[in-house]
Amino acid sequence: MKTIKYTETETSKNPHGIDARKLYDSDHALVMHLLLQPGEQLKKHITPVDVFFYVLEGTGIVEIGDEKLEVTKDTLIDSPAKIPHCWYNKSDEILRVLVTKVPKPNSTAKLL
Repeated sequence: MKTIKYTETETSKNPHGIDARKLYDSDHALVMHLLLQPGEQLKKHITPVDVFFYVLEGTGIVEIGDEKLEVTKDTLIDSPAKIPHCWYNKSDEILRVLVTKVPKPNSTAKLL
């Protein structure tokens, strides 16, 4: 059995400048842990594969296509491939989000 604690993994360099840590990386899927401090946000981008987000802690605003929604802990959000999306933490608390990309992308996200 293999276990991974996000606090024991290294932050991955990313164009968003946030704390992003790879938790799972196989031929079939990729799972990242995102930690957005108050005031931080992702840059709007397009992912070449389907993504789903699961809010682990905090309150954030997710934007997918033309829709924006405030979401809280224990919410799953579906984000289809090739649709622009981003996250905003406009709260005074941290926002922790689990990101799962299926299938594992063979190209990088495109910043807008």
